[in-house]
Amino acid sequence: MFVQRIRGLFTMTKKSPCSIQALFDLCKQTFAPSATSSPSSQAIHKLYSLLDTIGPEDVGLKDECLEDERGHGLFGLNVFNRVDRWAQPITYVDIHEGQNFTMCMFCFPTSSVIPLHDHPGMTVLSKVLYGSLHLKAYDWVEPACIRKSERVGHPTVRLARLAVDKVVNAPNGTSVLYPKSGGNLHCFTAVTPCAVLDILAPPYLEAAGRRCTYYHDYPYSSFAHGDEIVDNGKEQEYAWLAVVDTPEDLYMRPGRYMGPDIQR
Repeated sequence: MFVQRIRGLFTMTKKSPCSIQALFDLCKQTFAPSATSSPSSQAIHKLYSLLDTIGPEDVGLKDECLEDERGHGLFGLNVFNRVDRWAQPITYVDIHEGQNFTMCMFCFPTSSVIPLHDHPGMTVLSKVLYGSLHLKAYDWVEPACIRKSERVGHPTVRLARLAVDKVVNAPNGTSVLYPKSGGNLHCFTAVTPCAVLDILAPPYLEAAGRRCTYYHDYPYSSFAHGDEIVDNGKEQEYAWLAVVDTPEDLYMRPGRYMGPDIQR
């Protein structure tokens, strides 16, 4: 079970019971299937502003008594069954899954990582509910700049520009990425125990070409051949990305949503 009621941690609260309902309703309106075009910037800004007001209590979590326990996670693991923090799972909580948008939550133990991955053709809004998270994100350089290595075992890479590289802290950790801007390819690293509420529209769907692909980033100098694609002094703003298999150490477990019921 995802949530264990230990010392009042992650218990239901009565504050703002309608906040998550209002967020769902606005998502439903913003990402309506009848829409003939992508949501306007004004519509996304309105959704962003509402998401920015959501706190852990609105999704059934308390941010009291959060302890790192030297990396042993947030879920009250038995003291005799502790494992190293890098083996602790990230907990994925499905709040709503539909054809037009998905609402979900990720709960991170300290130092856990969701590796660099993309969101093809998607708009994603994220809110750090509690704790601190390092966010590193890229956008592809257009037109595409690709380097194909002739040496066996060396990856084919594509040039990307760094969009975000910072620590985001609750309650001010709201962000939005777009299909071609805002850091569509990103990586999360938990600085402290933390949780992130995500809205993905449309959701991943491999049959529609929205497959989640993972990447490894290489410094610009690793594949620069003296042709000066990037201006001198700006090399730190760029990296070469190579497709990798889904990381074997990406350890997630399902959790149960404990927030207010949502009327769909």
